[in-house]
Amino acid sequence: MSFIETIPPEQAEGEVLAMYQRQQSHFGYLPNYARVFCHRPEVMKAWASLIATVRCPMEPRRYELVTVAAALALGNSYCSLAHAKFLAELVGMEAVEAMLTEGQVALDEAEGDIMAFAAKVATRAQEVGAEDIEALRAHGLADDEIFDIVAVVAGRAFFTRILDGLGAEPDVAYRELPPQLTAALCVGRPMALS
Repeated sequence: MSFIETIPPEQAEGEVLAMYQRQQSHFGYLPNYARVFCHRPEVMKAWASLIATVRCPMEPRRYELVTVAAALALGNSYCSLAHAKFLAELVGMEAVEAMLTEGQVALDEAEGDIMAFAAKVATRAQEVGAEDIEALRAHGLADDEIFDIVAVVAGRAFFTRILDGLGAEPDVAYRELPPQLTAALCVGRPMALS
């Protein structure tokens, strides 16, 4: 599940118990990632506040596309799987499979460029140039929307590094996703077996 010892749910108290209960309530199970935050539940709380703030001005589909692109580029299976599943709740599983396994067939040109930009920011931010920003502006994106994309990617980098650095395995619940899609999304750690 992870490389560090975590507090089992039945032994959780105080802020850890509250965090576990919030996660359990949201997902219907306690995600593996939540367990690694048991040592610093205040970090999870701050993370949730940050991501809610950067996500707020962004349309949900764009947020999920940017998040999946960043997670894939960062080599993080957990967030790739989770946010592809969230995206499927918005657009349907067939559309997500087309987007992520069939060369972005279901994406318009702007979305494809946004995802490519998000991936570049995630892995080579120092190489982003004025031409990258101009390409997004050419699709009608305003500077505040471009900022939002970069902020979402930066936040995702923080979260994925905690998960991967502590060995959090993607939840077994993601095994319900179509096999071709999971193969495309498992770019880092394999899913938990149980």
